[in-house]
Amino acid sequence: MMSTLKNSVRLVGNLGMDPEVKNFDNNRKLVKLALATSESYKNDKGEKVTETNWHNIVIWGAQAKFAEDMLKKGDEVAIDGKLASRSYVDKDGNKRYVTEVVANEFLKMNGKRA
Repeated sequence: MMSTLKNSVRLVGNLGMDPEVKNFDNNRKLVKLALATSESYKNDKGEKVTETNWHNIVIWGAQAKFAEDMLKKGDEVAIDGKLASRSYVDKDGNKRYVTEVVANEFLKMNGKRA
């Protein structure tokens, strides 16, 4: 049981964009999402402060097809997945690092589980 908790991420937030869809050979599909999570707290002066974090979400395969069909900018979505890090070289030759959440499943908060 504990082995499944080693790399586990659960987020609930709102989509900041429509799904970005990429199709590959042999009918593989990838959907990228930008998910905003917000937390509110009171600062030293008692003022309410809201902090927003953006998360890069990737969804593959059949789940990606559901995401493409079901999700749109502004939707509230719960994501269950794992963290993955990768690097690439940009057009200027600089090495860039990216951390993403690879979704195992998602739930549109007013809709169906995929």
